[in-house]
Amino acid sequence: MTEIAFRAATLDDVAALHPLIERAYRGETAKAGWTHEADLLFDTRTSAQELSALIADPGRVILVAHKDGALVGCVQVARVDDARTYLGMLTVEPTLQASGLGRRLLAAAEIEAVTRFAARRMEMTVIHRRAELIAWYQRRGYAPTGETRAFPVDPPRPELEFMVLEKGL
Repeated sequence: MTEIAFRAATLDDVAALHPLIERAYRGETAKAGWTHEADLLFDTRTSAQELSALIADPGRVILVAHKDGALVGCVQVARVDDARTYLGMLTVEPTLQASGLGRRLLAAAEIEAVTRFAARRMEMTVIHRRAELIAWYQRRGYAPTGETRAFPVDPPRPELEFMVLEKGL
C-alpha cells in the first residue's frame, strides 16, 4: 500500500471529513465497501457541527489518514476514564476497503489511546447484527464484554442494539 500519513484532525478538515464519513456509512456509495450501515440506517451518520465539536473536545481526537494528499480514512479515540478509551467512527473510503487501511487506522488509534490518554483498555460498540464486522474486530483482539447498549434513536430500535467489545492495550 502507498504511504499513509496519519495526524490529528483540525477544524480545517471538517469540509472533507464529513462527506467521507457519509460516503462510507450511508447511501449507495457506502455499498462499494463491506462495512457500511446503508441497509440498516437511512439518515445521516453525523454532521459538520458534530465533527467540529468532537475535534474541539480535548478528551477526544479524530485521526485522519491521507494517501497521496487525499483524505482516505479516519478514526475517533475518546477518553472514557483514567484507564479506558472508546474507539468510534472508524472510516475507510469505500473503494479502499479490504486494502489494509482499516487495520492501520485501528493500530494508529490504539497507539494514540496509549500515548495521548495513557489508556490500558479500548472499547467500542458495533451493531449486533454486523457479524462480519464483529468477527473482523475479534481477529484484531477485541472481545465481547457481554454488555449491550441501546442504539441512540427515538423511538428505540431494538434490532439495532450495540454489542460492546473491548481490548487490553
